[in-house]
Amino acid sequence: QVQLVESGGGLAQPGGSLRLSCAASGFTFSTYAMIWARQAPGKGLEWVSGIDSDGKDTYYSDSVKGRFTVSRDNAKNTVYLQMNGLKVEDTALYFCAKSMLPTLTFLLNEYDYWGQGTQVTVSS
Repeated sequence: QVQLVESGGGLAQPGGSLRLSCAASGFTFSTYAMIWARQAPGKGLEWVSGIDSDGKDTYYSDSVKGRFTVSRDNAKNTVYLQMNGLKVEDTALYFCAKSMLPTLTFLLNEYDYWGQGTQVTVSS
C-alpha cells in the first residue's frame, strides 16, 4: 500500500535550517508530482512547495519563496524540503503528499495520499 513517511523535523532557532525528507513506497514514485504542505496551530492546511514527477518544475508559496528548496531523488523514492532562514511563523506540522498527476496542481484535494507529518518548531 502507499506509504509516505516524513522525517527531519525538530526545533530550530530563527535563521536556522532544517531538511525534511519524505520516503515513499507502494507506488511508482517517479510518475507523480509531490508537494509539501503545513498546518500551524489553529490554522488551516497551507500548500508550501511542490515538484513535478521528473523534478524539472517546482513551485513555492510566497511565504517560503527564496528560503525553501524542494527536490526529489527518484532513485531513492524520496522528496526533500531544505528550509533555510527559518522564521517563527514557519512553526507547523509539515506533510508530504502524492499527487494524482505527474504535473503540479494547486488544489489540495488532488493529492490522494498524505504522510503523518513531521513537526517543525522555530523558537529562540
